[in-house]
Amino acid sequence: MRSNDKNINYRIYLVALFIFLFAILNVVKLTNIQWVHGTHYRKLAKELDLKSFIIPANRGSIYSSDGNLLATSVPEYTIRFDALSPTESDFNSKVDSLADGLSIVLGKPKSFYSLGLKEARIRKNQYLFIAKDLSYSQYSSIKKLPLFNLGTYRGGFIEVPQTTVRKHPIGEIAERTIGYLGLDKEGKSNAVGLEGAFDNYLTGKEGNILKQKIAKGQWKPLRDENDIEPIDGYDIISTIDVNIQDIAHHALLESLQKFDAEHGCVIVMETKTGFIKAISNLGKGADATNYYERLNYAIRETGEPGSTFKLVDMIALLEDHKTDTSKVYDRKGGLIRYYGHDVIDSHREGVQKISLARGFEISSNTVMVQAVYENYKNNPKQFVDRINKMGMNKPLGLRLQGEGIPKIPQPGSKSWNGLSLPWMAFGYGVTVTPLQTLTLYNAIANNGEMVKPQFVSEIKERNIIIKKFDKQIINPKICSKETIKKLKMLLKNVVKTGTAKSIYSSDFSMAGKTGTAQGNYAINGGANKYYISSFVGFFPVEKPKYTCIVVVHKPSTVKGNYYGADVAGPVFKRIAQKIFTDSPLTFEIKDLNKKNDKQENQYNDYFVKKANNKNTVPNVKGMMGMDAVAILENLGLKVKLKGIGVGRVSKQSNSNGQSVVKNSIVVLELN
Repeated sequence: MRSNDKNINYRIYLVALFIFLFAILNVVKLTNIQWVHGTHYRKLAKELDLKSFIIPANRGSIYSSDGNLLATSVPEYTIRFDALSPTESDFNSKVDSLADGLSIVLGKPKSFYSLGLKEARIRKNQYLFIAKDLSYSQYSSIKKLPLFNLGTYRGGFIEVPQTTVRKHPIGEIAERTIGYLGLDKEGKSNAVGLEGAFDNYLTGKEGNILKQKIAKGQWKPLRDENDIEPIDGYDIISTIDVNIQDIAHHALLESLQKFDAEHGCVIVMETKTGFIKAISNLGKGADATNYYERLNYAIRETGEPGSTFKLVDMIALLEDHKTDTSKVYDRKGGLIRYYGHDVIDSHREGVQKISLARGFEISSNTVMVQAVYENYKNNPKQFVDRINKMGMNKPLGLRLQGEGIPKIPQPGSKSWNGLSLPWMAFGYGVTVTPLQTLTLYNAIANNGEMVKPQFVSEIKERNIIIKKFDKQIINPKICSKETIKKLKMLLKNVVKTGTAKSIYSSDFSMAGKTGTAQGNYAINGGANKYYISSFVGFFPVEKPKYTCIVVVHKPSTVKGNYYGADVAGPVFKRIAQKIFTDSPLTFEIKDLNKKNDKQENQYNDYFVKKANNKNTVPNVKGMMGMDAVAILENLGLKVKLKGIGVGRVSKQSNSNGQSVVKNSIVVLELN
């Protein structure tokens, strides 16, 4: 018995000893955790409950020159409610008013929000969902409601900014030039247009905020001394004028639709500064019917310019004193041959012996090629050096990505052959972009000073100008004053009596050059040949304000003429006329010398005559169709044309003196 008691006592001692040793081990372990590794585990626990989140900066906005918002970042918000933050007194006195306000802003019944808020208080919900995908105006309204206006800590208001959306408030105006934000294959930022070119200004500096985990996937923002507020990006003030852009866009669209063309572009440049006031790039969509801003043809698309390049011929011939505009050339039936290849005039009939000036005005290929070839065949380098000196052999150096690289054959290179010089004379074998061509013509309009095209005038932080972009001169003098004077007269006569006489208006002056180039003419024997119609010029002639180029690719030959004068010329005229009638003050009429500037007086008389009587429908019989359309549309009327579309008005559906009814239709018959 005693032996058994001994064994029991022994076992008890062993158990007690084991418990004692285990307790000591626990104390050691706890002491080790608390004091030796305590800092580490406390930090780890904090990291599991607290986390720093990045706060993205607001991207700067892009504005038009006249103050319209073209692109802006719009944050969409999620709002939640910490039901434990408000005091009992604040919650009870303001909850019903809060529910009433939420009902007004979000649309659900007041009872829905009242019951939800009170239940969250009872259940001690610190992250009650209120609404998501809210606009800034909705977010601002809710933030001002009773209780929520006390903030996060007293009112329980929790805001969670969602993905910021980049929006174009006034539509797809100049979309390819304004650009967009995108990602490349590696997920990196790939912004294009102004968005890409000025990304370093538009992008702000991100901040961060400390948040506490309150449930799986749910975090509550805290106030911490290490929080960093984001710094918003700067705003960009573009050179685009919304009114001129709208005019250019619709004028181009109308021509593309009328001639069932594949694509086209328009650029309007302010002559003195080089500021781009409008740029439209329209191409057929996948439905082959509607037109969209798909590619920036104006900047990136290079091609053979055709007859618009003949201005280069005239500059070289006159500046190098090779000949004069009065020299007579024989068109030779509109056909001459070089090295077994034909140079043909588009219209071979008519007077054969004409001056160089007249050859330019009617765009005679045979005359222009003879003039260039005869004077430079023994020294083609002199001709090409003149082109290079004007800067036509290199890009404009735009800030925007993707500018097309011009191609000007150079004597001595592998690409140079016997046809290079004569072919260059009528715009073949060379490639340039529409904007590069426009820049050359703008230099003539600007009395020889070639300025760089620009798309941004200022960078601002609110009302503070951070950076201002002034005029940039590429070439201070591309040719002499004497040459400029002659060229302006030639370009004016192109419109008055030359290839573009169909767009002539006695009411105001325009100058320019038509172009009709062929594409794919050397492939499959010309079976897939198509046409590129263009017109480039400036207005008014005596004191140019704007220079404009219109290029239309692949107008349907089935639809009618494909020549530059018929396809692109009317677009130019409509733009010029509507800019003037809509914005006469941009022409600074008050500053003109009325005694010595008869043509500018005509501008003034024209506007006054048409603007003083906007309550009655004017009689437009006898006017050119494009003139009549511009006048009537500026009165808010819609115009329907009958006839060939390029003649004078022979009949008008309503009589002179009727009251103007907005959006009513006026039918004009053209002869």
